[in-house]
Amino acid sequence: MQLSLVSEMPELEKKIFLDIYATVYFDTRRNRPRLKTIDGQRIPCDLTVGCPMKILSDFPEGTIYKLDARLVQKNGRRPYFLTINKNKVQRAIEFFDHNIQIQKGLKLHQKAKSITFEKIKKEKEPVKVFEEISIF
Repeated sequence: MQLSLVSEMPELEKKIFLDIYATVYFDTRRNRPRLKTIDGQRIPCDLTVGCPMKILSDFPEGTIYKLDARLVQKNGRRPYFLTINKNKVQRAIEFFDHNIQIQKGLKLHQKAKSITFEKIKKEKEPVKVFEEISIF
């Protein structure tokens, strides 16, 4: 048996994480809304977060919450988070615009940037007209 002195995932060495952002998605396997972490944090994305369904059922799928969580790693299973201070789980004010658009039912499609090309007018070359003079 070999022991590694270097951790494969050093960001998971801590046990309690503060101010984690997670989004609501509908888990078809369990037939209820759940939370998963989002990109752009110092933790891996797509880790599930255990949270009471009562909190999640108030707002639609896609809403982003800010919470404190404890990391749980059970023998050989994928790690996941459990919320601590369940009374302090709230919608993330940092994603206010995103959450409002989700609640109003607006789709979050990014508009494609339109690129306009300027027409470069080529200066017309002066037409050289030669008068033909015929001498008889």
